[in-house]
Amino acid sequence: MASQKPAYTRVLLKLSGEALMSMPSYGVDFERAQAIAQEIKDVHDLGVQVAIMIGGGNIFRGIRGTAVGLDRAAADQMGLLATVINGIALQEALEKVGLICRHVSAIEIKALAEPFIRRRVIRHLEKDRVVVFSAGIGSPYFTTDTAAALRALEIRAQVIMKATKVDGVFSADPMLDKTAKKFPTIHYIDVIKKGLTVMDSTAISLCKDNSMPILVFNLNKRGNIKR
Repeated sequence: MASQKPAYTRVLLKLSGEALMSMPSYGVDFERAQAIAQEIKDVHDLGVQVAIMIGGGNIFRGIRGTAVGLDRAAADQMGLLATVINGIALQEALEKVGLICRHVSAIEIKALAEPFIRRRVIRHLEKDRVVVFSAGIGSPYFTTDTAAALRALEIRAQVIMKATKVDGVFSADPMLDKTAKKFPTIHYIDVIKKGLTVMDSTAISLCKDNSMPILVFNLNKRGNIKR
């Protein structure tokens, strides 16, 4: 039987912090992290170079802090540090399934992660190492969606794979609205016009301006990353 040829050779996988937790609790579920790591290994074994942008919503989300009166910049910085915790957990899970992984933080934190140096990251990928990005772009007011779009462009990824809880892009949340319509494909400008929460508008605009495709899929269906 002929070996499978992957559709892409270099991808950026956007994972929310919630992907690492078992609902409805908070924090990191290491069994869940291990299962995701195994699925990433299945993709890596096809010869695909994989970079991952991890969020921090399972630990702390900046917008939650502003709701109780925290300064937005301070709240976002706390959220960025939450992604570093997730980055460490995901790196550990990836290494346990036999992958060589580099954790790269946009915030200088030498004891825990490498700094972001574009050429070094590309070299890691060329050497078949998985790269985990944490701390977004290192600045408040920018989401990890925007950071994912920026890093995907910087490392010359062919696609952003956006992991969600649903099977693609819908006109409304299909978990709340049974009449929600699924879009097989949709243009960036229509995502913005319709106010769809695929990724934030800054991320969508960045992808639009640079023709970066976004593939939205359901992470909860086993094998979907490879599929």
